Amino acid sequence: MGSTVDTSDKEISKRFKIIFVLGGPGSGKGTQCANIVEHFGYTHLSAGDLLRAEIKSGSENGTMIQNMIKEGKIVPSEVTVKLLQRAIQDSGNDKFLIDGFPRNEENRAAFESVTGIEPEFVLFFDCPEEEMEKRLLGRNQGREDDNVETIRKRFKVYMESSLPVIEYYNSRGKVRKIDAAKPVESVFEDVKAVFSPLIEKVAA
Repeated sequence: MGSTVDTSDKEISKRFKIIFVLGGPGSGKGTQCANIVEHFGYTHLSAGDLLRAEIKSGSENGTMIQNMIKEGKIVPSEVTVKLLQRAIQDSGNDKFLIDGFPRNEENRAAFESVTGIEPEFVLFFDCPEEEMEKRLLGRNQGREDDNVETIRKRFKVYMESSLPVIEYYNSRGKVRKIDAAKPVESVFEDVKAVFSPLIEKVAA
């Protein structure tokens, strides 16, 4: 496939509409992705789910991913991107929410160079740390990995790695920021306001 990258990638980028969905742990992006799938017919892809499914499949690629995770190494961006690319091409749909990706600048650059696709926009669920902390502690009673200290670490990692991605797309006018501290229904009203013009554009 490597030799025909240029033509196939240009076709892919014309054919598919990609929206990156970013937000900290507890920002409610999973719930909102489910709403978008139901109301607007997008396919929801999670990089983490694809990596887990690949490991479960027992493929050579899956074993390599599993070994890297076991050794505490970071799975190369290209590996994750290729899984996403395959899921996009195999799905039969032409519009996708990619959830929790790109996690950092390296992911972002790899996605664009491997697939040739730039996202339509980035849906960013902006939520104060205190609110996310409250939600995570509230929904995960008894889960040891969701104590305050761990949550704060996860939040710090998220901020340090994802903010440069958000800033990059913001400079290109591609970030749609949603106030995720509001109740779920209000948040989805704001999400609908972002997606409805896209639907109207297609209809026109």
